[in-house]
Amino acid sequence: MAGEEQDRLRGADLLVVGAGLIGLSCALEASGGGLDVLVVDAGEAERASEVAAGMIAPVGEASWGEDALRAATLDSAARWPGFAERLEAESGRPVGYRRCGALHVALDRDEAAELHRVQELHDELGLESEWLTAGACRRLEPGLSTDVAAGFTAPGEAEVDPRVVLAALRAACTRAGIAIVSGTVAGILLDGDGDGDGAVRGAAVDDREVEAARVLLAAGARIGAAAPAGVELPVRPMKGEIVRLRSRPGEEPCERIIASERVYIVPRANGEVVVGATVEDRGFDLRVTAGGVHELLREAYRALPEIAELELAGCVAGLRPTTPDNAPVIGRTGVEGLLIAGGHHRNGVLLAPFTAAVIGALLRGEPLPGPAPALGPDRFTPNGARP
Repeated sequence: MAGEEQDRLRGADLLVVGAGLIGLSCALEASGGGLDVLVVDAGEAERASEVAAGMIAPVGEASWGEDALRAATLDSAARWPGFAERLEAESGRPVGYRRCGALHVALDRDEAAELHRVQELHDELGLESEWLTAGACRRLEPGLSTDVAAGFTAPGEAEVDPRVVLAALRAACTRAGIAIVSGTVAGILLDGDGDGDGAVRGAAVDDREVEAARVLLAAGARIGAAAPAGVELPVRPMKGEIVRLRSRPGEEPCERIIASERVYIVPRANGEVVVGATVEDRGFDLRVTAGGVHELLREAYRALPEIAELELAGCVAGLRPTTPDNAPVIGRTGVEGLLIAGGHHRNGVLLAPFTAAVIGALLRGEPLPGPAPALGPDRFTPNGARP
């Protein structure tokens, strides 16, 4: 650690472990509440924020038996316009939030039957979507393949470039006086016997002990390793590969997010087109594979043949921090002063404003947003009892 960063590594009211979208959103929220905040950044190598497609799409993510997660995504999507506006004002940078809508398509009869079940679920839940015939899909998006059998539109869905949002968050945090230092948290410092009892007193950062009244773990796929003994955080990495393409001005292949059973295609206002994402349980493997790229481009071409004409801009892999129920872990632990914000799986960008609101409410002692209690760390303790 450089000498200048050593000087910035000082005690704080809140120490945030992790400098991705979740960690920085929570840090900015805490600072706005009057706390002195220090963020420890382990670097971008495994950061899911660097490779996410940036879909703000709660309707497309809705599924059966995920009531708390669905409520959280809907809550957070509603917060996104205000979150983006505030972030632009506090950072002096554009965020690029864009409500472009989404079109989910089926490429054969079997896929159409399953997709229709999903759209009927939307009707039951009162979500905004509309079933479309194949012809209606192609009228909305003329570039779609003739293999498209049917689909549904979700006009309220949006997208952002997470890299742009992350840069704005770092700028806003710096303007707010939040120190962001490079380093690795080797452990949480506790009063008491160190077995999950007692209270937080800080963290071991590289070769230094840093005092903090409270610590927020937001360390992505490594969050479980950073937790002290006795705090159960069953978060594992799920590898995802994406392909970035570029279109020429006026030759964009689609206006909306296009999603099929096996792939999604996200158009950006600047001409970039993101194709994602594979899902593999490969530990901390960050290699981009020929097979993964082939699968993405093949499935994207099946839905939107014009993909083949775009410039290949890059391929990258990231790690989604995933819990057994695919829902995030947000809340207090049994260790006084230790909070958790992690395990967001494929919804980290979407859930950033909601997560920040929950952590801010906990720090201020205010009521939590509706679905927050069901997403706490206590659900992974025996019998779901709060430790």
